Amino acid sequence: EDKLVAEVMRYALFKTHQNSGCPIKREELTQIITKNYRQRALPALVIKEAGDRLAATFGYEMRELQRTRATSTRSGRPSSQQPSNLDAKSYVLVSKLDPEVYSKYVEDKERAHVSGFAFVVISIVHVAGGKISEEDLWRQLKRLGLNETDEDHPVLRNNKQALELLVQQRYLLKEKIAGPEGHSMVYELAERALDESISSKLKEYISQVIAFSITCSINSYKMFGCGHKYSYSRMKWI
Repeated sequence: EDKLVAEVMRYALFKTHQNSGCPIKREELTQIITKNYRQRALPALVIKEAGDRLAATFGYEMRELQRTRATSTRSGRPSSQQPSNLDAKSYVLVSKLDPEVYSKYVEDKERAHVSGFAFVVISIVHVAGGKISEEDLWRQLKRLGLNETDEDHPVLRNNKQALELLVQQRYLLKEKIAGPEGHSMVYELAERALDESISSKLKEYISQVIAFSITCSINSYKMFGCGHKYSYSRMKWI
């Protein structure tokens, strides 16, 4: 059993690094365990033990993800390509280390721009009510200098691929919606973005943005005698 636990731990760490934090399917871990052993209860025991050891040794929680997708669209008509029913179980590694320790010893500073992009996109979708059309999302990102068609961004490289990665990582859910004018794409927050550890930071960040906007508006009003309408327009982020 110890050998199987070690193999599952190695696989989880390797896949997380190789696939930029995308979820690992339970089926992949089960195949490692059942390759030479056929006991029915063994996969659950080994995966649990691997999770416990990852937490004790590396400070990672092997968190299970399970998502149920809606069976209808906002218009009430299901999309022909929209999956319904339950997704297969999968896992992600989530650091439980102290933020200062993680920043000093684990965080890859060269990929800070990826985390920043993810946080901004999730914030936009959150402020929009947890769901936003693809057109509106790119309209907001364009205000930050991120164009949908840019395949040679100096930091993100391909902007569309950077956004698609957030779907693969299960921060966003992308759905095709059937409407009166045809089909359109909609992004909504997926389970990783809805996790309390992220949503609490998100709310704090948004509060800071609003507080900063209010402060700037008040200062502008005092310095230049700007009208009431101008002051509050500065607060509008989306």
